[in-house]
Amino acid sequence: MAGPRPQDERDTLTVEIVFALVTAGLLAAVLYVAVSSPALFGDLGRAQETAWRGAAFVVATIGFAVRLVRALWLFSRQRR
Repeated sequence: MAGPRPQDERDTLTVEIVFALVTAGLLAAVLYVAVSSPALFGDLGRAQETAWRGAAFVVATIGFAVRLVRALWLFSRQRR
């Protein structure tokens, strides 16, 4: 087992984690608005609005997770 990490390596890791979280959050917001736009701006029934918003939530959640994992995975591969 290696010793403690130097400060610059810990700072780099922190910045990369924050970057991954922020970009994943922004992607999730864009995906949610894009998918739920018919419910937000259209004249739909209550059931249709609920379905669009539910689908938007699922797509945004998947997009968030994929972006987060991909960003962190790419960072870990670059460190090797």
